Amino acid sequence: MAGRNHSSFISIPRISSKAPNSPNKSSFQDWDDSDSAKDPTQDVDSLDVTPLTDRTDEEVADANFKYASLQEAAANFRLFSDKREEIEKSFQRLVVSGGVEEELSEIEQQACQLLTEAIRLREQYIRKPLNPEWQHPKPCKVTEYTNFVPPPYDPFTKDIPPASSHCFSWKRGILHIFANAEDLSLRKMSISSKSVNIVVVVVVPSFEQFGTDLQRLMTIVNDPDCRSFCYKRLMFLSTKDQMHRILNSDKEQLEKMTVPHRDFYNVRKVDTHVHHSSCMNQKHLLRFIKSKLKKNPDEPVLTNREDPSKPPLTLREVFDSLHLTAYDLSVDTLDVHADNSTFHRFDRFNLKYSPFGHSRLREIFLKTDNYIQGKYLAEITREVLEDLKENKYQNAEYRISIYGKSYDEWDRLAHWFEKNKIYSDNVRWLIQIPRLFNLYKENRILHHFQEMLENIFTPLIQVTIDPSSHPIVGFDSVDDESVVQPRLNWSRIGPPVQWTFDVNPPYSYYSYYIYANLYVLNKLREARGFSTFCYRPHAGEAGDMEHLAVCFLLADGINHGIKLRKSPPLQYLYYLCQIGLAMSPLSNNLLFMEYFRNPLPIYFARGLNVSISSDDPLQFHFTKEPLMEEYSVAAQVWKFSNTDLAELARNSVLQSGFEACVKEQWIGKHWYRPGAAGNDIQKTGVPNIRLRYRFETLMEELALIFRRQVPTHIHVLPNWQMRWTT
Repeated sequence: MAGRNHSSFISIPRISSKAPNSPNKSSFQDWDDSDSAKDPTQDVDSLDVTPLTDRTDEEVADANFKYASLQEAAANFRLFSDKREEIEKSFQRLVVSGGVEEELSEIEQQACQLLTEAIRLREQYIRKPLNPEWQHPKPCKVTEYTNFVPPPYDPFTKDIPPASSHCFSWKRGILHIFANAEDLSLRKMSISSKSVNIVVVVVVPSFEQFGTDLQRLMTIVNDPDCRSFCYKRLMFLSTKDQMHRILNSDKEQLEKMTVPHRDFYNVRKVDTHVHHSSCMNQKHLLRFIKSKLKKNPDEPVLTNREDPSKPPLTLREVFDSLHLTAYDLSVDTLDVHADNSTFHRFDRFNLKYSPFGHSRLREIFLKTDNYIQGKYLAEITREVLEDLKENKYQNAEYRISIYGKSYDEWDRLAHWFEKNKIYSDNVRWLIQIPRLFNLYKENRILHHFQEMLENIFTPLIQVTIDPSSHPIVGFDSVDDESVVQPRLNWSRIGPPVQWTFDVNPPYSYYSYYIYANLYVLNKLREARGFSTFCYRPHAGEAGDMEHLAVCFLLADGINHGIKLRKSPPLQYLYYLCQIGLAMSPLSNNLLFMEYFRNPLPIYFARGLNVSISSDDPLQFHFTKEPLMEEYSVAAQVWKFSNTDLAELARNSVLQSGFEACVKEQWIGKHWYRPGAAGNDIQKTGVPNIRLRYRFETLMEELALIFRRQVPTHIHVLPNWQMRWTT
């Protein structure tokens, strides 16, 4: 055991393995790292092939679950199912001896204080739910559109809730909500909530306060001592994961074998980041275009922009003008797949969204708002949804754009969904907001940034107050992060109505005002008993490290995050708060980072909340199952085990915006609890041993940071959910 850190000697932490039922000798004595080390599971002649069903309980217990082979375990899985708790007890833990305070130097203690300060900064911004969705989940509602596990609503219901008396106004770029018209006249901001029988006063941190907090966070993550401390903790987590796998990989596999029927192919998995306009693969799009050109060549599809008085152009006329015939069309001429020419060239990648290199074809086939009112995109979307229905266990969260350049965008998008009956139990939708204000300003579509915010949020607040006024799970902000952005002088920057420049507002400016208005909107929706929205923007794919700091303060999760590898403090903070990362390694491989350099396996080993997503199947994938393509390549290149794949799949469900009742059906009744307490191995296929290790390790790190006592009242920490035990 390590002694106390007196001035006369130095305390040295010691590592040992611990298992309740393990033999007395050290777990490391028999370990041989040489290539010639003998694997006892390969000596078939030495196996005791007596079926466990023919053994007495005493014989099984005496064996201490040290089976000669996993094949024997598989042959007797029904007996093991009754003994699963015994298998879990054989979980070997790594124990670092020595106390917390005694082992930390004064510099390390100061680093811990900085990290706790950063966590409390995040706590000020992330909305704390009045009624967490898992406390009283609404039951699933079966409708005519139901195939599998339905949401708690009818997607095309006419049963519209009544209007409330709430009013709203805009002030300095942020929505302000009032309980009624009288409060509006008195400027008395509050939200009356019948569901919880209280009045909620909504207070959002000001933009000036956000600027101060962001600068403080950047100071923390750039502190040299904090960087050194976080780097050492991350390296320790990587090493600890390796030791866990050495000691427990067979036990995890054995525990998985106790579950009949369930394997990686039939556990629920969600594509947590995929853009709707590229949700099909290139062969699917080519086949669809050929079909339309052969079957409907004379269908009017495009306004004649050269002379609007003339009849619209037919599909045949459009292709004739491009000197293309059905015979000419191929995957190569379609030219939508990313290649080595797009690496670090996001401008070239954006051109890949235009089939055959022509924007007119993108407008015809990949837009919801066009002359044919998005008819073709609706048809190909239904085909993709049918593929998901056929697969059953793969699900997706499609991102569809609201640009903020006109007030009626929401109505047109809602009309597209309603008219074409676009719905699937396997899919939920996120709204992505392209950061294109500079283009709208140059073309005189918008005069200032406030107009863009009003076009995005005013219809949402109106439909929340009166659902009949505009007969949608989350928001995303998307654009090229690598574009150099202006540095803000936080003391001089004005509100959105004063942003009349032709340059685009920087990432932090966009993010704050999207966050602030979502915060107010969610408070009102929560008070009315409606669903709320999350904020999961693109961040950390390229661009400034400040983007990741902004999202640490404001976001529920992010897409990409590969640049976290360059900031140990931010990476460690994302780990401590378990902020979701939806990573797309095949996308990164052709845009910003080669596959073998991708940090996903490192993040995953350290315990960050990582899921795998496809991003743009049209540009990056070859099959009609892009998510399985991602998993299969990752498993081959990074040698992921079946347990790893099942854990990644479970992470994707937890990160997703699917409703509580759906998650309950997919991954277990207590899915919201961290660690093994929230796991149902019968549904997830993830061994409890793995999740016990993850949660215990996380709690040990939090105990180190908070000096033994991990608080349970900080809602941005994962152990906050442990307060709900029913």
